[in-house]
Amino acid sequence: MLKTELDWANLGFGYMKTDKRYIANYKDGSWDEGCLSADENVVISECACVLQYAQTCFEGLKAYTTKDGHIVTFRPDLNAERMITSCERLEMPSFPKERFLNALDELVLSNLDFVPPYGYGASLYVRPYMFGSSPVMGVKPAKEYQFRMIASPVGPYFKTEAKALNLCVSDFDRAAPKGTGHVKAGLNYAMSLHALMTAHANGYDENVYLDSATRTHIEETGGANIIFVTKDNKLVIPKSSTILPSITRRSLVEVAKKYLNLEVEEREVLYSEIDKFVECGLCGTAAVISPVGTITNKGKVSKFENSTSEHSIINRLYETLTGIQRGEISAPDGWIRRIK
Repeated sequence: MLKTELDWANLGFGYMKTDKRYIANYKDGSWDEGCLSADENVVISECACVLQYAQTCFEGLKAYTTKDGHIVTFRPDLNAERMITSCERLEMPSFPKERFLNALDELVLSNLDFVPPYGYGASLYVRPYMFGSSPVMGVKPAKEYQFRMIASPVGPYFKTEAKALNLCVSDFDRAAPKGTGHVKAGLNYAMSLHALMTAHANGYDENVYLDSATRTHIEETGGANIIFVTKDNKLVIPKSSTILPSITRRSLVEVAKKYLNLEVEEREVLYSEIDKFVECGLCGTAAVISPVGTITNKGKVSKFENSTSEHSIINRLYETLTGIQRGEISAPDGWIRRIK
């Protein structure tokens, strides 16, 4: 397939088969050399650990075409490190950081025709993941694993960037204290699906989860971290040991401080103070930053009317971060990995 055959301006956020994917297998205590493959099918035992006990984790990152025509990725070293943390928590063998980065380079180079050109707001989404592939019957970790890295061209995660999202506070819990909320485990997302479908059935775009211990603090949504802005332009980031450490969120903190000269607070955020905020947004690799218009909790609606303003902090953060990613704004050292 050639680039000219794709409608870059109208890409959705979904899977499209590309030419190659990277595959490595773990057996007898070590990883094999790994390779690129044209075969998109996964063949495993019917009793594989991933199918029985959900022993799997994943990552998400993007490759971009910059203004000057280079193909780059954004802070992939942090994805590699976060995946190692996930593997350790799930009793899986870590895939070495340098091998992760080299596999990323190989994968993107083998799928260059699927990297959207500059100027369309699209990207090549890269999904590294690992799962227990050997059969188990009793509850225990697998002995063999497969690491795969796939890629698909995508557009915006939410259908319209201009529309502010409407969220609701979920009656369900996302993660328990000392649980797996801080790692990117597949099981976390499986548990969120019923809550997400419930929110959609009630007319909302996403859920906001409160802490499961006291249900008084704001944590995150099902698919992204959440951020707030006060009347005096202070960026407030919810902090908790059960929140997934978003790479986008961590980058936004530095962007806010060093590029926009904003004060940033990373702290526990009580739901009772929500009406003190004038802006709200969701941030993550897939969403980048999406403005939030309302959050509803048991019929009470909190509005963030400034979120979609052209001069909002949310918009300024979005423009600055995406400008860095696409080579329009100078990036801090180490943030951009050039592939081509």
